[in-house]
Amino acid sequence: MATATGQPSNGVASAPVYVPDYSHAYSPLPNGVIAWDAEQKTVDVTNGEALARFEFSFTNVSPGEVTILSGRGSCSCTIVQLPETPWLIPAGGTGQFSAVINLAGKTGSIFKMAIIATDKGTKNLALRVNILPSPAPGSISAEERARGVMAAKLDRQAVFKGDCVNCHAKNVDGKFGQELFAQVCAVCHEATPRATMVPDLHNLKDPTSEEFWRTWITSGKAGTLMPAFSTAQGGPLSDLQIASLAAYLNAVIPPHPAPAGAK
Repeated sequence: MATATGQPSNGVASAPVYVPDYSHAYSPLPNGVIAWDAEQKTVDVTNGEALARFEFSFTNVSPGEVTILSGRGSCSCTIVQLPETPWLIPAGGTGQFSAVINLAGKTGSIFKMAIIATDKGTKNLALRVNILPSPAPGSISAEERARGVMAAKLDRQAVFKGDCVNCHAKNVDGKFGQELFAQVCAVCHEATPRATMVPDLHNLKDPTSEEFWRTWITSGKAGTLMPAFSTAQGGPLSDLQIASLAAYLNAVIPPHPAPAGAK
């Protein structure tokens, strides 16, 4: 029960309740109030990743307290993660928060906003996500490729052992011709960039023919990195698969005779 003065009858005053000022919340935030580490950020992700995360930090550069009232994304796929609001930032105070974008069903480059409302005005922070293509199956880093080349120099059949199996000898069952070439040959011969010691099959100086390709694939070439792919010599391919590769290469790389005067 309260007295006539409005004080509780027990004589104890109630604690004041902080009520944020929303009167400027929907106006643009003036300069000189908050300094952001960046007003727009870009994140690169690989296709298939579920989320893109952005981290922002800021400083209250105004002479007085600033209250962050809320944070939201420009659409439902974007969530701004703030501490409990209202969030009071004293003069000279700093803070950090995150923005997360759900990438489900998205490709290419996408653009969103993190919208931060304060008692001094609202700031839109730009978010860009570049969704990059997934690495091609069997793609490897330059360091991994260098290790593989070193191993092949010591033993050209090393490409069918250890981790190298994933690129040169795995998942070949039931594959023939063009599909088989893409699985086990293109890893080296069509690589970008292609190792200098790996020949460009489209510009060989040797005369080519279906028999030429079959011989090379079956037995490889001693003194080079080219391994023997025949199962009889420790490789992963059957005679029928080798024949299909030879026929495919002979079709896509027109045969040519030895240059005039070549020995």
